[in-house]
Amino acid sequence: MPIVHANGIDICYEETGSPGDPVVLLVNGFTSQLISWTVGFVDQLAARGFRVITFDNRDTGLTTKQDGKPPTDGPPPYTLRDMAADGMALLTALGVERAHVVGASMGGMIVQRMTIDFPDRVRSVTSIMSTTGNPAAASPHPEAMRALVTPPPTEREAYLEHQAATWRIFAGAYYDEERFRDRFSRSYDRCFNPTGAAFQMAAIMGSGDRTTELADVRCPALVIHGKADPLVSVSGGEATAAAIPGAELVLFDDMGHDLPPPLLPQVVDAIAKVAARG
Repeated sequence: MPIVHANGIDICYEETGSPGDPVVLLVNGFTSQLISWTVGFVDQLAARGFRVITFDNRDTGLTTKQDGKPPTDGPPPYTLRDMAADGMALLTALGVERAHVVGASMGGMIVQRMTIDFPDRVRSVTSIMSTTGNPAAASPHPEAMRALVTPPPTEREAYLEHQAATWRIFAGAYYDEERFRDRFSRSYDRCFNPTGAAFQMAAIMGSGDRTTELADVRCPALVIHGKADPLVSVSGGEATAAAIPGAELVLFDDMGHDLPPPLLPQVVDAIAKVAARG
């Protein structure tokens, strides 16, 4: 996969679709790599006429890793603002002036930040299973939060067992153990960087509440959330949609903290509709 130097780091990325099509920049979530998107999601977006760019956030995959020990106090070495700037710098390096930005979970937080900090470069924004940064906006289920912050084992098979159990909690009714084992086996073999989780969590916790700033967003906006999400409760999506003027809110009854294959056509359709407005 190609790598470019942008915003002071090396960013690994991948492109799918026709070069002349409108660009969708996909921004993935906490510790997730560019290969972590639900199989079929990228291809379905490309089939709808988009040039899809995916990339590894810093501290994941083949993108630059932070040196030193994870922070325990004091300011984090980077925040979501820096991660948003990474994505924009990648677009600049690829010659893309404006893009539709789509983010899931932590990626939703990052695309919100992109829309705030780079309004002239965002054609539309889609925030999926995310929240505003207001701690009161989304209350995780205690079991889901414990699973999120429990460090995974380092041995491969133990790691896969851990992730299978963790995502059984996160994904809810659409949980498919084979799908998640495939995702995490590929991720482990491509890059296993357990210390990256602490740096990314510090970036989230050090980034504050975006609610007031989101009131100034003027591009078309879409918020997608599952009513059964145990990690970022549906109130997080509702708060995001309420914060962005004119945002459309799409809720799925049985969706957890996951983009399950059966719902991909509806998700892609909603993204294509908001993009058409941008």
